[in-house]
Amino acid sequence: MAFCIDQNDAVRSTVRRSFFVISGCSGGGKSSLLDALAARGYNTVTEPGRRIIESECAPDSPRLPWNDMAGFSRAALSMADADFMQAADCAGPVFFDRGVVDAAVALAHSTGRRFEPMLAARPRYARIVLLVPPWPEIRSLDAVRRHGFRAARAEYRRLTLAYDQLGYRTRILPRTTVNARAAFVLQTLGLAPCRRTD
Repeated sequence: MAFCIDQNDAVRSTVRRSFFVISGCSGGGKSSLLDALAARGYNTVTEPGRRIIESECAPDSPRLPWNDMAGFSRAALSMADADFMQAADCAGPVFFDRGVVDAAVALAHSTGRRFEPMLAARPRYARIVLLVPPWPEIRSLDAVRRHGFRAARAEYRRLTLAYDQLGYRTRILPRTTVNARAAFVLQTLGLAPCRRTD
């Protein structure tokens, strides 16, 4: 997608009521849910962190979280900003697998800074944020997701507190099938499937 608006003060102060964040615990099924929503015809944006890791070839890159969490978080924040701006070109609702808040919270945690100043001049997503809870039975490690369940659960707690503190209304997704989760999301947001899936 091409940029269609400038990242100026007027844009930063806006709220995109059709931009919905799916956040929460790593390995809790966010990517699968995003795929299900895409299959129903919705615009989706994949997780910045996963894209960064998958694009890095050098094992000692400072953009990899296991080498430099702060460097990785800065890169994720920059990518999330770009995603937000590019999504303005989309018609209809857009679902984000993580976003600016997640990256800012990770950067704050890795540097000891507060996340609120990082977000003060940035635009906001829709008020309702969907949280994937910790679900150890489905969580697995791979080349991209190397941190353990304890770290993932701690991140989930930080994100839950941050979204609440920022005035978002969080809704925890049920531990159920992907299709049932997608139906829950659409019902919670008052949206209808764009097209049928079997």
